[in-house]
Amino acid sequence: MIYLEFSYLYTMEVNEPALAQHKRYFTIEEYLTFENASEEKHEYYQGEILAMSGAKNQHNIITGNLFANLWNKLRSKPCRPYGSDQRVHAEQNTFIAYPDISVVCGKPETRENDQYNLLNPVLLIEVLSPSTRNYDRGLKFDRYKDIPSLKEYVLVDSVTVLVEVYLLNEHGLWEMKKYENREDTVALSSISVEINMTEIYEGTLIVE
Repeated sequence: MIYLEFSYLYTMEVNEPALAQHKRYFTIEEYLTFENASEEKHEYYQGEILAMSGAKNQHNIITGNLFANLWNKLRSKPCRPYGSDQRVHAEQNTFIAYPDISVVCGKPETRENDQYNLLNPVLLIEVLSPSTRNYDRGLKFDRYKDIPSLKEYVLVDSVTVLVEVYLLNEHGLWEMKKYENREDTVALSSISVEINMTEIYEGTLIVE
């Protein structure tokens, strides 16, 4: 996702999401009430509501390619992909966000069975933009790590051919594998799926 500084003029991109409200502290319940009434998407973290904006065309093409591939390849498996309208909640640290793609294997679990705030994704995918890549690699990943079910985190660049796959190993450590060639096949071990880089970047303007 791309984040903008919150003010009455949504004009300036920043590297991290910015406060969307000036109130000092919001409970999760207040955030959810606010979010359900809002036409825009917001993240939540430890009492703060953080503003978001829409993504550019190339970002959306890549996200669509990934979702379509996952949907087709998971049809015979007990796993299901969700798009960017699905909120994900890390209960341990209160973080609530909208990943570009999340995947659940088995029965989806939501906060208080509300069907909105997903608790048990095994895989999260974020498509990087220039203004968000540091946040997605850093703070956002750190917050996602507190989701007990999460086994794999994938970052897909929207400017160049680059996919980074972070996999939680048997020792509880995150290992990263990088894919940088169009001929590469990206292995998503948590869901036993492979996707060709050409499928991920199909229809984009990216040239090596």
